[in-house]
Amino acid sequence: MTAPIESNIDIWDDDVLVDPYPTYAALREQASVVHLPKNDLYVLTRYDVIRDALGDPEAFSSSSIGFNPMVNEALQGTSLASDPPIHTQLRATLSQNLTPRALRGLKVVIDEKADKLVAELAASGSFEAIDALARAFPIEIVADLIGFSGHVKANMLRWGQAAMQVIGPLNQRTQESFPIAGELYGWCSSVTADDLTPGSIGRGIFDAETRGDIPEGSAGHIIHQYLGAGVDTTIASIGNIVALFGHHPDQFELVRENPELVPAAFAEVLRYWAPVHIWGRKATRDVEIDGVTIPAGAQVGVLFGAGNRDPRHYENPDTFDVKRNPVDHLSFGYGPHGCAGQGLAKLEAHAIIEALARRVKTLVLADEAREPSNITRSFEVLQVEKVVAA
Repeated sequence: MTAPIESNIDIWDDDVLVDPYPTYAALREQASVVHLPKNDLYVLTRYDVIRDALGDPEAFSSSSIGFNPMVNEALQGTSLASDPPIHTQLRATLSQNLTPRALRGLKVVIDEKADKLVAELAASGSFEAIDALARAFPIEIVADLIGFSGHVKANMLRWGQAAMQVIGPLNQRTQESFPIAGELYGWCSSVTADDLTPGSIGRGIFDAETRGDIPEGSAGHIIHQYLGAGVDTTIASIGNIVALFGHHPDQFELVRENPELVPAAFAEVLRYWAPVHIWGRKATRDVEIDGVTIPAGAQVGVLFGAGNRDPRHYENPDTFDVKRNPVDHLSFGYGPHGCAGQGLAKLEAHAIIEALARRVKTLVLADEAREPSNITRSFEVLQVEKVVAA
């Protein structure tokens, strides 16, 4: 057994966060596990190693998904930050409203809303895709789903951003976001059934609590996870769809001509640009990977985007190819903690891609900008300079 290879990279450096792919490639070529002393962290860089770690909660615990002690403490008792067997019960409660069957009724509504929004934008000639589409659409859907409106809906964007930001290390971004993430937590811990629209899934979660189907006091926790984990990542992915179709008009054309490629196109968007930069685990014991030991108690960082571009697993990994259909990409995680909301995320993204393919003939991008962010990688601005309606 050898000491792990080290790198002096800061994985939360602004430049790395804006475009991590050169860094991912460098680390991945160094080793499957690299120690980053600047971040007091062992990062996993290759596809197989990441997938194995995510599938092994006994060795890699979710008690430390965040990179600072305060957030890990705040997340105690949630499905996100627990391990089996407790995780299994919490997860079942979270998931029962997110199963394909439960979501089936939502598909029609989501498809209609996506089509209407994209048709309006396509007719407008030009638009800013982040505010008008990537943010507007998921916030609308999740507000209907949970059953809130008014000030909660108005705050959802900043709450969702802050909830992901605080998972990072104790840098300035995290410290500025704690009070905002606290507002979301505060609302979730004080919300009651009467605050939510009758017939909404949010109301249904409270009904389950009243019936005793889920532990007392857990309804607010579950709603917190819907909003904390689901909003910012979906916004990132929808922005990435528009940007990648704008950058690769030939690939957009393929989807327009072959609408059956929609699910494959979304899988490729997720593989090519992972919405989540890094996610935490804690080594519960000395773990040996490829001859290197990660010591017991060490903080581990999973680099989904590095694994998704691993040439050991994907041919021509740096090519965006909507025909690839990488259903085994790592962006939804893997194993017991695989994204609980992926069914809803796919419904939303597929609806947007279908609407773009149906309603838009050409997309020409102008300004685009990313802001450094600890966990979620998304566009801040994405100007569609010219859109020609189909």
